[in-house]
Amino acid sequence: MKLLIANKNYSSWSLRAWLTLRGFEIPFEEELLLLNGEGWKEAMLERSPTGQVPVLIDGDLVIPETLAIIEYVADKYPQKHIWPADRNLRARARAASAEMHAGFTRLRNAAPMNLRASHPGKVSLDYVADDLDRLQKVWGDLLDRSGGPYLGGAFSAVDAMFAPVATRIRVYDLPVPDFAAEYVEAIYALPAFQEWYADALKESWIVEQDEIDFIQGRKQ
Repeated sequence: MKLLIANKNYSSWSLRAWLTLRGFEIPFEEELLLLNGEGWKEAMLERSPTGQVPVLIDGDLVIPETLAIIEYVADKYPQKHIWPADRNLRARARAASAEMHAGFTRLRNAAPMNLRASHPGKVSLDYVADDLDRLQKVWGDLLDRSGGPYLGGAFSAVDAMFAPVATRIRVYDLPVPDFAAEYVEAIYALPAFQEWYADALKESWIVEQDEIDFIQGRKQ
C-alpha cells in the first residue's frame, strides 16, 4: 500500500490517515506531495482524483478520503482493532470521528495545524468558544466511558481523527480542562505521533496560506 500525504507540518488530514496506519504498524509506503511551490496544485491533481490528500493506493484501488481510508484498513486488518472492540463505544467513536470530519469548523479555520509554531493568544477565544465547549463534551464522554488514556481506552482511529485538534490546543495555548490537557499530552506521547512530529520539525517549506498571520490578515 502507498499513502499520498502533504507537508507534515500543515496537513492535518494526512496526519489522520498516516497515524492510523503507523499507529497500528500496518506496512505502507508514503509519498509526499507538496502544498507549495510552482505547479503544486497541478501535481496534486495528477496523483489524486480529488486534488487533495490523503490518498491510499492499494493495487488498482484508489481511496481519496480520510474516513474511507480508515474504514478500508479496519476491514482489511480486523485483527488490529482499529476501532474500539466494544460495540457501543465503537459506535460513539465513529460518531465522534464523523463529527470531527464535518464539524468544528471555527476551530479548524481559526487555528490551522502548524506543528513548528507557537502562537499563544492569537486565536479569538470568543470565536472558537462553542467548538471548544463541544470538544470538551465529546472528549469527556468518551474518556469517561473508556477509562482513557485514549478516547477508546487504547489508541484507536478516533484518536487519529482528533490528533490534529490536540496540536491546535498546544500550539495556540487554548484553554481546556485538565482531563483534555492530559489527553493532548497522551497524543504527543504516541510513538507514531512523535515520528510524524519530528519529521514536521525538519521541514523547511512555508505554506503561507496556512500560516495564522496570513489567515488573519486576509480576513481584515
